[in-house]
Amino acid sequence: MPFSDRRRLPWLILVVDDDYGDQILIQEALQASGICKQIQIVSDGEEAMEYLRGQGRYAALGSCRRPDLILLDLNMPRLGGKEVLAMIKADQNFRSIPVVAFTTSGRQEDISQCYGLGVNSYVQKPVNFQEFQRVLRRVEEYWLEISLPPPPPGVN
Repeated sequence: MPFSDRRRLPWLILVVDDDYGDQILIQEALQASGICKQIQIVSDGEEAMEYLRGQGRYAALGSCRRPDLILLDLNMPRLGGKEVLAMIKADQNFRSIPVVAFTTSGRQEDISQCYGLGVNSYVQKPVNFQEFQRVLRRVEEYWLEISLPPPPPGVN
């Protein structure tokens, strides 16, 4: 499919978060925005990499659709968000996918490390649901409606 036709597909957001409550809040907030999209939720960093690579439980699908945006929590078991971020940004096939760290941490060390690893944006999760919804809407609006997406690898 030509790159110019990409916007005709629903956007795909990959949510990487181990907290079930946050998964539900993120899904509800994203669904409320009205932007045409699909949401794929994975529960940890290992599952995120399996999804991106079409391995493990995602191998039967053949190749999984490349996400247009990744919302990445930092503090997860097995493979943490910073490790996932480093793997994504080191891989030629994935490095151009915008990654937004969406996490409870406001620690300057985490913020600096994430930007050093190539995160595209760092957003602290609000505690209040209305603010949570408003912030996610603005993130989604910027990355899916305002910012022009990078072409997939091999497309110029």
